[in-house]
Parts: sequence; C-alpha cells; structure tokens
Amino acid sequence: MKQRDRGPCGNKPWKKLKTMVHWSPFVVSFKKRYPWVQLAGHAGNFKAGEHGWILKKFSVCEQQCLERLMQDTLRPHVPAYFGVVEQDGESYNQMEDLLASFEAPSIMDCKMGVRTYLEEELEQAQQRPRLRHDMYEKMVAVDPGAPTPEEHAQQAVLKARYMQWRESLSSTGTLGFRIEGIKKADGTCSTNFKKTRLPKQVVQALHDFTDGDRAILTSYLSRLKELRAILEQSEFFKTHEVVGSSLLFVHDRTGLAKVWMIDFGKTMPLAGGQTLTHRLPWVEGNREDGYLWGLDNLITLFSNMVQD
Repeated sequence: MKQRDRGPCGNKPWKKLKTMVHWSPFVVSFKKRYPWVQLAGHAGNFKAGEHGWILKKFSVCEQQCLERLMQDTLRPHVPAYFGVVEQDGESYNQMEDLLASFEAPSIMDCKMGVRTYLEEELEQAQQRPRLRHDMYEKMVAVDPGAPTPEEHAQQAVLKARYMQWRESLSSTGTLGFRIEGIKKADGTCSTNFKKTRLPKQVVQALHDFTDGDRAILTSYLSRLKELRAILEQSEFFKTHEVVGSSLLFVHDRTGLAKVWMIDFGKTMPLAGGQTLTHRLPWVEGNREDGYLWGLDNLITLFSNMVQD
C-alpha cells in the first residue's frame, strides 16, 4: 500500500504539521514530552496547561457541551473539563491531558459521522452562492477530473458543491467515519487520508496503526463496544447533532489502549424536543449525523481484524 505522507513529525512541512496539530490537540501535552507543543501556538488553537491539563481556544459551543457531558453517562469517555481560564488576554477551555498515563503513545484521530459540516453551514452556502477559486484549486489538487467542464471554464466552484464533494471522497460517505491522522510512537505521521474510502484501505491503515497487535486490537474493540452501549443510552447524545467530533485512539508499548470522544465545537443541541437515531441516512432537514452508523462500521472492521 502506498505510504501516506509519512515521515518524522519534526521534519514534515509546516502545512502537514499544522494539520497534525489541529486534528489531535492531545499530542501537544507538555513541552518536555512533546517538543512540537509550540506548533499549537502557531495553529492558534491549543496550548499546554499546568497540572496535566490542555488549554483549547475558547468556544461557547464546546464549553456548553463539555459542561453537560460532565453530568452525563458519557463522562468517562470524554476529556474531564475544568472550566474557562484566561491566559495572555485569551480565553481557553481547560481540559484533561488524555496522554498523561501513556508512555510514548501512538495516536489516531477518526472523524465520526457522514458529514463534517452543520446543516446551517450548507444552508448558508446555498442561500449565498458564490464562486470560490480557492476551493476549485483544492478540488483540482486532489482530483483534476472532479470539476465539471463549466467549473473548469470558470476555474471556480460553489462552496456547497465543494463541501458535499469533499465528503464523498473518503470513508465519511461510505462508512460514516474517516481517519484524520495517525502518529506512531516512532514519530512517523500519516495525515493524507482524503481518498481512503474502501473498507480494505481503512483496514490497512488500522493495521499500520496497531502493527497488527491482536491484544491492542482487542482492547480497542472492547472499548468501542462499551462506548456504543453508553451512547445508545445517553440523554446528551440523543438530543444533540454531533458533527465534526472525533474518536481519539491512544495506545503504547505497555499494552494500554483507550478511546475518547473529542472535539465538540460543532455539536449542537436539538430544538423542540427532537431526538436523533444517529443511524438513519441523512437528508437535509432531518439533522441525522450518522455517528452510530459509523461506529457500527468501525466496530465491524475491528471485529474482523481480531478474528483474522
């Protein structure tokens, strides 16, 4: 299988490093343990805190979600939340460093659900159509044949078209989740999973991440099943549209392996007593996010790998 932009984290181009830091805030725990913590400062979203805490740039939506999650059955499966702090004139949400108990961890971020944009974002893009040259360039960079003849002539695409096309590329559309990035204990990083969409491609990436270690795979499978059971009973989960949230997988050479839900900046409460199944297909207006469908598929892949 073709290597995906893999190399020592310290030697990767800035764009890749910025992406890596963005997709996994918890790789930037302490400066001594993680020398690239300063990159989070460049990205502007994360800072190392004290007492084993991580500081994430303040978001009201994420603050409200984390406060509610501290009172929900999902609490053990999300970072512990310690409120808002001010530092250097900026506000941050203060939360648990999930890597504190690991020794030279390997980390994977999986973005869950069948879309990573809110319905409101799509509506705004449709109501205010504007040709975007930057999005055309991004599209061509990934697949030169993706734009229509008209889009090629204009050298631009509409934002709504780009948003939906982007989700169709990866396993977000085919499996209800996608791998955002992997960082191995040896320092190598893989971040280009935009076109990883087939089950066999995802399985290969999972095998690379775990080195095919059956004990690690079994631990992850157990934790995913436990999380699914709690999600199906969670009052918070059934009353929120969970978009752009990730599962953070972490294991180390001691055999310790854990999974947490992270990133709630786009997790929105539903109005008027509405609830979601998180499994029904999404159509505009029903707000279904496909989170549990994606988790079901992820569990199936891990189960098959353990059995093989």
